[in-house]
Amino acid sequence: MSDEMPDDEMPDREGAELDDAHIGDIQGAFGTIRQHDLDNRRSWRARILTLLAIMGPGLIVMVGDNDAGGVSTYAQAGQNFGLTLLWTLPLLIPVLIVNQEMVVRLGAVTGVGHARLINERFGKFWGAFSVGDLFILNFLTIATEFIGVSLALQYFGVTEYISVPIAAVLLVAMTASGSFRRWERFMFLFIVVNFLVIPLAIFSHPKAGPFFEAFVKPGVHGGFTSTSVLLIIAIVGTTVAPWQLFFQQSNIVDKRITPRWINYERADTVIGSLITVFAASVIMAVTAAAFTGTPLFGHFTNAGGVARGLNHYVGHASGAIFAVVLLNASIIGAASVTLATSYAFGDAFGAHHSLHRSWREAEFFYGAFTATVVLAAGIVLIPGAPLGLITTSVQALAGVLLPSATVFLLMLCNDKEVLGPWVNRPWLNVLATFIVSILLMMSLVLMATTLFSQINVKDLSLALAAVLVVAFAVGGVLYARALRREPPLPVTPMAKRATWRMPALNLWDSRGAAPSRLPWLAPPPRRAGQLAPKCLVAGVFHFYVSPRPGCPCLASG
Repeated sequence: MSDEMPDDEMPDREGAELDDAHIGDIQGAFGTIRQHDLDNRRSWRARILTLLAIMGPGLIVMVGDNDAGGVSTYAQAGQNFGLTLLWTLPLLIPVLIVNQEMVVRLGAVTGVGHARLINERFGKFWGAFSVGDLFILNFLTIATEFIGVSLALQYFGVTEYISVPIAAVLLVAMTASGSFRRWERFMFLFIVVNFLVIPLAIFSHPKAGPFFEAFVKPGVHGGFTSTSVLLIIAIVGTTVAPWQLFFQQSNIVDKRITPRWINYERADTVIGSLITVFAASVIMAVTAAAFTGTPLFGHFTNAGGVARGLNHYVGHASGAIFAVVLLNASIIGAASVTLATSYAFGDAFGAHHSLHRSWREAEFFYGAFTATVVLAAGIVLIPGAPLGLITTSVQALAGVLLPSATVFLLMLCNDKEVLGPWVNRPWLNVLATFIVSILLMMSLVLMATTLFSQINVKDLSLALAAVLVVAFAVGGVLYARALRREPPLPVTPMAKRATWRMPALNLWDSRGAAPSRLPWLAPPPRRAGQLAPKCLVAGVFHFYVSPRPGCPCLASG
């Protein structure tokens, strides 16, 4: 993308930002970029400095996804199945990048959060549905982060009645400082500690040959069973979580990143995805190397048990490092997930929601953050609370809810009023639809094995895969026909793309969005806020029986 922006290319219409704190200089942890910076960055040094200033949202959302539940899930996979589930992790890299790249464009181009866009484009019902689902999942996820804090510090002899309250106070203090830059610097400290997995790997000595072979050779120790399928879906759920969509989009908006800097934020996201998969792979390899051939193999209890096991079979340093990694993952996970919830609440209720604001200026935003942290921490301190069940179910629930969240993401990324020249290209729609379909199939397998424990998982998976192949074939033909009926997207000069912003929400045309390149994903041809739940199904049916995009149940008003 060209870095030269003539003054006459600067947008002169009102933007969509709902909070004026979202407008101004980019104040990153490692530098500042002025709001109207038009400098030409041709040297590598200038580009690297710019990347350092912008880097944050993508890296934080990815590393934050390796939270307490993630560390526990990867450790469980290694302890119970050795290296045989390692192949699932590299497959998640394109999933992470595709999903979060769409979020990058939405945040930079629209200037508003994910929850706000859903509410405005699809109506209050779907806005409440998405935020409600997000809150339930996030609240349980935050509880697992405090479980992680408890287990990590119990290894060092600290009771949960001390560790959990201190962690809660720390989370609120570093978030409610009134400085985006200060908060981001805190988060980068936790990202650095995440690299303690490297000495952990050195101490456990996993063998390189089997490690790289397992990376590319699918298989499951003991075969595909309900237990192994549940764990695979848990790996997907903890690595690709719905809260990531809401967090990164709102954090990009809060950091004031505009379309001019999209390529840098894309790089931030790719780097974060690689670091995430690297850390997850190391944890799985460490636990596989430590427990294979021991009485603990196949008998995972919790992350605290893993730390004690590493202490016994590898050494005290390994157990202590794993406990610190777990504690660090719990803190950065709790900070990210709670902030995603507060951002979504700010979007839903139209309240100030920016880390640039002080507590007095954004009482609702910080109040929601504090209340969520306190309630989640309180659950962990209840004697006899089913903490193990919460930890396991959260990851599987994330795998079930992710497809619906991704469908909304696809719809928004094909809305020309929202993204203009930044809408998805056909190849990206095909890839994203493939990813959503796979996630949906995995969710169906999970639900079937949960309801019918005696079902043959292998046969069910093969049957659903066959249905998916047929659906892809039919959908591919129909999509090709739809593309032939539409003129190709015009080529927009990079300079104009870099300055195109979504107009203010109150300036949107009451007729609704322009036709989408995916007619069955097109928003309704009416003002936002009037999409009935049945219209999502009706729009799909209408695409099959009529060449015109739109939703028939809205045609008569």
